[in-house]
Amino acid sequence: MKYTKYLLLSVLVIILDQVFKLLIHYNMTLNTEFSVLGDWFRIHYILNSGMAFGFKLDWEYGKLLLTIFRMFAMVGIGYYLITLINKQVHKGLCWSIALILGGAVGNLIDSVFYGVFLSNAPLDAITPWFHGQVIDMLYFPIIQTTFPNWMPFWGGQSFEFFRPIFNIADSSIFIGVTTVLIFQKKFFSEINKAADTPDILSESQASNSE
Repeated sequence: MKYTKYLLLSVLVIILDQVFKLLIHYNMTLNTEFSVLGDWFRIHYILNSGMAFGFKLDWEYGKLLLTIFRMFAMVGIGYYLITLINKQVHKGLCWSIALILGGAVGNLIDSVFYGVFLSNAPLDAITPWFHGQVIDMLYFPIIQTTFPNWMPFWGGQSFEFFRPIFNIADSSIFIGVTTVLIFQKKFFSEINKAADTPDILSESQASNSE
């Protein structure tokens, strides 16, 4: 039971991520969009053959290596989560790692299966397996402007914040990682205390035996 609540969070992220991606795939045309909140929040359907937030690896075997890396990362993150739960560390750290795990699995499903079941692998892919493109759709172009001409280097160029288009899995990973970074001192201080506890107990037992 101690694992259930954290694993349920990961499963919830995976389900929401996959349901939303499939709704986009079956109800929108690639590279189309619609507004959710004015010009600040749009749903824009694109395919990403690379990493999170629209970044790509321009290499023939880049996608295959990225998918394999995601598989190992998924296993490693899952093992790390179970280890943390067993150590009874700060619950916030466990929740954060569960978010990261759910996001990692969500994008891995796209990479492994979508090339086959949704036929969205790049035309030059050596096999549709492990070459599925991740469906991205969350677009927040909060600021769209042009740098003034007097500005050196960037004068006259357009500027957009936030440019990347991402998905629920990416968001889950980002929230998990950001939470760990913000509260790392609190989270990991408890891990260090837990690691020091056996030494304290052993010293106490040794003194009693004397």
